[in-house]
Amino acid sequence: MANLLIVEDSATDREYLLDMLRKAGHSTLVAASGGEGVEVARSQCPDLIFMDIVMEGGDGYLAIRALREDPATARIPVVVVSSKNQKADKMWAQLQGAKGYVVKPANAEVVLGYVDSLAGRPSP
Repeated sequence: MANLLIVEDSATDREYLLDMLRKAGHSTLVAASGGEGVEVARSQCPDLIFMDIVMEGGDGYLAIRALREDPATARIPVVVVSSKNQKADKMWAQLQGAKGYVVKPANAEVVLGYVDSLAGRPSP
């Protein structure tokens, strides 16, 4: 079981990911903005972070950069989950330090594949 952080300002999208990950047996943390996500990551040290990009209170790109610059969170992998589906968005996320990219609506197989490969603990 992995400890996963979902950073998402949309309650609908957040609940969708929470339900998917909990059904797979993982524990979950949530944050509703990039800034809050950075704070939760610093205090809870999750195994993996799923990060939205477009959010009020600090976007995902800024949050990813803040996580990479902090030695306490620099090694936590981040996977972007976004409705933005352009090649440039995916490249920019990778340049910021994201280890993966999922286009909304998130496919469970893809999301759980990232958990398996990046969180270091396979899904049950």
